[in-house]
Amino acid sequence: MKKICRKMSVALFLLQTAAIYAQIRPDALVEYRNGNYEAAVLICKNELAANPNSLESHVVICWSLIQLNRYEEARTYALAGRNISRYDIRIVEILGEVNYYQGRNAESLQYFQEYINLAPEGGRLDTVYYFLGEIYIRLGRFRHADMALSMAVHYMPGNAAWWARLAYARESAGDLQDAVRAYEHALVLNAHLSDARRGLDRARQSLGNR
Repeated sequence: MKKICRKMSVALFLLQTAAIYAQIRPDALVEYRNGNYEAAVLICKNELAANPNSLESHVVICWSLIQLNRYEEARTYALAGRNISRYDIRIVEILGEVNYYQGRNAESLQYFQEYINLAPEGGRLDTVYYFLGEIYIRLGRFRHADMALSMAVHYMPGNAAWWARLAYARESAGDLQDAVRAYEHALVLNAHLSDARRGLDRARQSLGNR
């Protein structure tokens, strides 16, 4: 009986110790979610020094570095993460983002399209389609931008800024009636959105001059 009690006491002690350690152990994801991006980066670097193959550390450090606008550093870690897991959708989406911010349009398109293929119901589809739309606007492919941004607002219908960008793509493609409707919808969502107000005035003027 004494041996059983002793074993139970040891097990309880170990459980309590593990719980205390879990509470005091720095958590990069918690720091990231709290907006403490520098702290998250430091934790992840320490984790990767101990375990270079930690995919989760690669993911969280990339998210944090993007928030800090340190895109080349994020790209380096993302490529390392891709070597660990070739088809991890988080890494694929990260590579799409960092290439977008660095102006690598072709590479960014490739990664975002890969994300859609890998995760047709992925949690970042709204953002992926938004970035695709912005890339197509950069490239002057406004009808492609219209299709991508239409998908973005389908997944995120309450985003006024995205509706304004959709309207701009339609305006640039010469689809002025649809542009007016999208600008109006953006202003319903956010009456103070100056880009949408200017765009609406511009599109209406262009319609009147036809």
